[in-house]
This record gives sequence, structure tokens and C-alpha cells, in this order.
Amino acid sequence: MLKEFRDFTLRGNVVELAVALVLGAAFGRVVTSLVDDVLMPPLGLVLGGMDFRELFFDLSRGGYATLAQAEAAGAPVIRYGQFLNTIVAFVIVALALFLVIRQVNRLARPAAAPATRECPYCLSAIPLRATRCAHCSSALTA
Repeated sequence: MLKEFRDFTLRGNVVELAVALVLGAAFGRVVTSLVDDVLMPPLGLVLGGMDFRELFFDLSRGGYATLAQAEAAGAPVIRYGQFLNTIVAFVIVALALFLVIRQVNRLARPAAAPATRECPYCLSAIPLRATRCAHCSSALTA
């Protein structure tokens, strides 16, 4: 399944891209809420009460304690906590799309090509590449 997921994410099929765009737009807000409001708070609690949305690097080295203080002072910051939330949301959307496309591909697989054909003389089943019928020994044309 992981190999199929990797192949899916690296393939540039236009139909899959269109489906991903539609589903991503439709479920984007739901997934963002799932990540921000349901998944990350318990994870932050397990990691010592950390709020991922508040994680940041202060590029001005002003020693701001919170993201709100740094932004109020106009300090340049890198909000890597928000970035982590976005990465988790992306993985959830990509996994959901992968599972949907995987099921669609399973349903849309063409039927397997026949392995045998009918002998025109005795109507027995013979391999496709046979040049002579094993049942009636008639010479067959390709």
C-alpha cells in the first residue's frame, strides 16, 4: 500500500489531479479543523502542553515569549508550528485521495485478456499462440 501511495503521489495523471483538486477544496476546511482542533491539541498535551500554532522562530532575536507578542511588535518570525499543522493536513488529504483513487482504479480495471481461443475446426479451447490444434491436429492461422 505504501508503494502504491508513493507511485500515486509521483504520477502526473490529469484525471487524478482534477479529482485531487476538487476533493482537496471540498475537504480542506474539514481537514484543517480536524488537525487544528482535534489532532494537535492532544498531541501537544502529550508533549508537555505544547500548542503547535504558537511555535515560532524569532528572527529579530527580541526574546518574545509568545507569537502574539512578536507579531504585535512587528518582529519577523517563522511560524513553523503552523507549518507542521499544514503538513499534517496535507498528509490526511493526500491519504484520503489515495484511498478514493485506489478504489476507483480497482473498479475501472479492464478485464483480463483471454488466454485461449476457439479452434475453428473442432471448437476446442486452445492457447492463443498455438499454430496447431492439440485436439484435432488442424493447422491454424494466426
